[in-house]
Amino acid sequence: MKRIIALVLLLSVVITPAQAAQKNIAVKKIQQITVGLDAEFLLAVGPSIITISNIDSSTSDISLSASDINGALTWKKSLDSGADEIVMAVSKDSLGNLWLAGMSSPIVLPESATASAIADNPDGVTIESETLLRQDLNRLTIWKLSSEGEIISQYFSEQNAPALINSLAVNSTGLSIVGQFEGRPFIQTMKLSGVFGEKYFIGSSKTILNAVVRNSDGTASVFGSSSETLKGKILAGKRDGVLIKISKSGALLSVIRSSASKAERDWVSADPSYLLTGFVKTGKKIESAITKFSPTFAPSWTLRLASSGESKALTVGKFSYMALSSTSASKNLIGWKPSKPQLLLLTFDSKGIITAAAGSPDLSEPLALSHSKEVGIVGLARSTDGSIAIFRQGA
Repeated sequence: MKRIIALVLLLSVVITPAQAAQKNIAVKKIQQITVGLDAEFLLAVGPSIITISNIDSSTSDISLSASDINGALTWKKSLDSGADEIVMAVSKDSLGNLWLAGMSSPIVLPESATASAIADNPDGVTIESETLLRQDLNRLTIWKLSSEGEIISQYFSEQNAPALINSLAVNSTGLSIVGQFEGRPFIQTMKLSGVFGEKYFIGSSKTILNAVVRNSDGTASVFGSSSETLKGKILAGKRDGVLIKISKSGALLSVIRSSASKAERDWVSADPSYLLTGFVKTGKKIESAITKFSPTFAPSWTLRLASSGESKALTVGKFSYMALSSTSASKNLIGWKPSKPQLLLLTFDSKGIITAAAGSPDLSEPLALSHSKEVGIVGLARSTDGSIAIFRQGA
């Protein structure tokens, strides 16, 4: 019997695959496509790299520009209803439509009444035209645009105060929006027909929701940080990262806390495959964390790297990508020794092993990361001189 048990144990050791070790990776140069931009968001749609920004003229408007893989401008559009409007979060659907979430103000109609008598003006004083006061940005607004930047639909949800929108997720069942309203984190949904659901609050001002993933059944998974008790889960560090599952009716189904002793943690980005990035701050030490979770929030692999705390995540097929503001060398990254925060783009396989790396001494903070079959992995980053640039993974 002992021999049989020993044989079984031996066979189990032989057939169990060994976990792959991280190999040394040479860091290549990231390709800069366009520099000196005034942009806040980026989406890759087909052959177009679309940047989106808020502009301020007589009213606050939204500007969209599309360029090809070489940086040549292909079209430029603006959203200007005559009232103030700003975009705060962007996404795209499986058909290539653009979805923008923000706030807008009602259009002020001009006074139609005319004076029945002409006022005397013996001194010839020039009367200045009346400057109309801007209305508050009290309407949560969703814009659906074509891949060429043309408005398909526009939807409004009236609020009694301005809101901050942090993330927007869209799928075949509708939209989910998270942000802060009057200091409290909220989630609100919208059907693709434009019907808004009720606004639900999650915790108090001690909780921040940075990212949302909309599930196929209409529930949502939201990610951020909190320093308060949520669904009986108490604070473990100075501030914990949180992963929260929310029902269609706004109830908290589950809460997982990501904690480190005497540390501040926060999840700052997420994609539909539950690839999350965030930061861990312990004293003066800051690291960016990337973790691949299951829909039930079970981690499959994770990695931390020294950074300034800014990062973005993206999954394409079997590969995962992370853009971060790296501040230190890594023993497995050959030729990477930043003396100041520099943009680093890492590629991971399904087991969390780094398979490729690219960086730039001219770029620092990642602002967006996107992908299309035609243009590959592209992103938006802040340059070391403060300007904005589009970058591409390169060969």
